[in-house]
Parts: sequence; C-alpha cells; structure tokens
Amino acid sequence: MENIEKWLPHIISVAVIVIVAIIIARILIGVINAIIKREERQANPNVTQLNFLKNSVRVIVYSIAIIMIINTIPTLKSLGTALFAGAGILAAIIGFASQQAFANVIGGIFIILFKPFRVGDTIEISGSVGRVLDITLRHVVIRDLENRRIIIPNSQVSEEKIVNSTIEDERILKTIDFGISYESNIDKAMDIIRKEIEQHPFCLDNRTDEEREADEPIVKVKVVALSDSSVDLRAFAWAQTNPKSFEMQWDVLKSVKERFDQEGIDIPYPHRTVVQK
Repeated sequence: MENIEKWLPHIISVAVIVIVAIIIARILIGVINAIIKREERQANPNVTQLNFLKNSVRVIVYSIAIIMIINTIPTLKSLGTALFAGAGILAAIIGFASQQAFANVIGGIFIILFKPFRVGDTIEISGSVGRVLDITLRHVVIRDLENRRIIIPNSQVSEEKIVNSTIEDERILKTIDFGISYESNIDKAMDIIRKEIEQHPFCLDNRTDEEREADEPIVKVKVVALSDSSVDLRAFAWAQTNPKSFEMQWDVLKSVKERFDQEGIDIPYPHRTVVQK
C-alpha cells in the first residue's frame, strides 16, 4: 500500500500529461486541417507548408510530453541524468543509427524552405512520374499514373534530379512520333497529323501574336529521321497540363491510325529478305 501511495501521484501525473498531449495534438491537427481545406479552395501555395507543419505537430507535442514525464518521475529523472553523464558511447551509437533519420528530417525542411515542388505538383523523380500527395518529416508521397503510392525518403529527394511539370507554368510541349512508309505521301500524312491534333479538345494554342499574324499552324509537324523502313514524323503540340498531354497523345495515336487507313497512308513494319544460296 505504501508503494502504491508513493507512486500514485506520479501515475496520475503521467496519465494527465499523456491525455493533455493527445488532446492538444488532435486540436492542433484539426485546426491545421481546417486551414488546409480553406487554402485548397483558394488554390493557395501555402498548403505544402501547412501539411509539413501538420506532420510535425504530433512529433513535437509527444516529444515535449516525454520530457515532462521524465522530469515528473524522480527515478526516471535521476536515471536520465546518469545516462547523459556517461553516454558518450551510447550517443555515438544512437547518432550513427539515426543518421539517416536526421538526414530525412533535414531534407524535408530543405524541401519546405527552397520549394522545388509543392503538394499537388506533378513531378518526375527517381524514374517515377506522379502527383505529390504529402511531404512528411521522413518522406515524400507521390501518386503515379496507375494510382499507386510511391514513398521516397527526403534524403534521396535532395540528391535526385527533379522534373516539375507544374511549378510556375503547367503548360507542356508534347512530342508525338509517327512512322510512314517511303511510298506514302509525306505532305498528306503531315496534314492529317496536324488536323487530328488541332481538333483534339486538350490541344492548346500557344502561338505568339506574331505567329498568329503569320498564320503559323498550331501544331508543327517535322520529318525527324529517315529510318531503315520508315520516314519518321514528329508532331509538336502544346497541352494545358502533363496528364492532359498524355490523354491527347493516346487519343491522337488512335485517330491518326484510323485516318491513315482511310487515306492510304502506310505505317510500315520491319521486313527482312532472306537469300538462300
């Protein structure tokens, strides 16, 4: 009974600290989530910083709670003092083990400070293309075109080349390649490609005023190579966003193939002649 009476105030104190920490963390996260929803409706770029702050709140609040618990219980306080007094080797071991964790935290802070991308941006990194869903203390979450979540550590993000298709200007110049036979009419094929792309709803007229006055086409089509069995044509078309450019490419490949079939334009495939002696 004496031990219970001795430890009861400490147990109550720990319970109060834990409950208060949980309540404060939930309230802060709820407030931040409400602010994030409001900022998203206004298309405000501060959403990225708010998401990072939300992910950091729980860690900060619980860390403070642990420190308070250690200071509340005399045994833990004296044990902690003893450990810190002779913790040279322990600190080295912990420091080495947590080196990658600290690198991820620092990497996340650098992402927030220098803003190479934001939540909602479409980026290409480590061979993956997708939309940034979240930036946490440890990693970046990307949703790719197949709706899969790709988790990349912040330290790796800091070392990778990042292609951001959204920052400042979402418009993208999409190249679409075609091959026709040497016997086919090149000008007719180029005209079909140009018309099929220009009538697509995702095709963007990105011409300057000077180009419009000169009656330059919206979509430029060029001969880019004379291959072994085909004349290679490349169309240069603008789209509003990266996802729309892919939709346009897939639709146009189908419609151009159908028009080629109607107009007698051949899409070649490799032929091999075997001479037997």
